[in-house]
Amino acid sequence: MSKAHELRDLPLEELETMEREKAEDLLNTKIQLAMQQVDNPLKVREMRRELAVLKTVINEKKAAN
Repeated sequence: MSKAHELRDLPLEELETMEREKAEDLLNTKIQLAMQQVDNPLKVREMRRELAVLKTVINEKKAAN
């Protein structure tokens, strides 16, 4: 996952696409976790945090415009 300062250089459309992909991946991982198919349950926490960073950068860009 990229750092927030690296994400700020990307265009808004690309960030929103990344957000949708991460949200979908998180949902799939949560389903796999419920079915006990995930090797590392802490992966969900990491994915949630990555999604939060993306949403923060998106909101910053929208507020700046």
